[in-house]
Amino acid sequence: MKRKSGTLIKRKSAAMMLMVGLLAAAAAACGNDEPEPAAINPAVDKCDLCNMQVGDDGFATQLLTKEGRVYKFDDIGCMFAWKRDNAGAEIVIEFVRDHYTREWIKLESAFFAYDPSFSTPMAYGLVSFKDEASARKFIETEGKGRLMSAADLKSHTWERNPGGMEHGHGGGARGEEGQHGGHGGNDGGKQAHNNAAHAVTVIKVSRP
Repeated sequence: MKRKSGTLIKRKSAAMMLMVGLLAAAAAACGNDEPEPAAINPAVDKCDLCNMQVGDDGFATQLLTKEGRVYKFDDIGCMFAWKRDNAGAEIVIEFVRDHYTREWIKLESAFFAYDPSFSTPMAYGLVSFKDEASARKFIETEGKGRLMSAADLKSHTWERNPGGMEHGHGGGARGEEGQHGGHGGNDGGKQAHNNAAHAVTVIKVSRP
């Protein structure tokens, strides 16, 4: 009788420990639940700054605000111009894409290759990568460029080089220059953003 009682107690203890472990794992998973990047649909997605088409390519970027709104951009320069014009926005997370694989990565973890002559959708000349090695490889292949981290972008001048405009992006360099003419000032950037007539993705953000 004592042996059966001891065995039963051991089984109950093991079951209890298993349950506690599962609950702890579930709590940890919930605590690390980060928002996922939204898919890009070139047929309907327009840049939230310049209103140009957002391509499903290595240049697309996006950010999520505390209100659960996703803002998409065709060029990382557009995203930083939007942040400048909307300094009060509460941003939860920002994503860029690896130029080689198109994998979405958090802005803070990315590395970048910069040169004014690099061809990008809106001629900011900045190309993003998932790691430092990939960025260095791109610079070596191109034979030019400067390696930058996410921290370096805070002091970047964000100047545009019309000669580095990616050809065929949304209707030609002349039309794009007209759309992006206000990038040098806040009023122009806000006007371009306010004129963007397209649906904004809304997703649920996990609150602590």
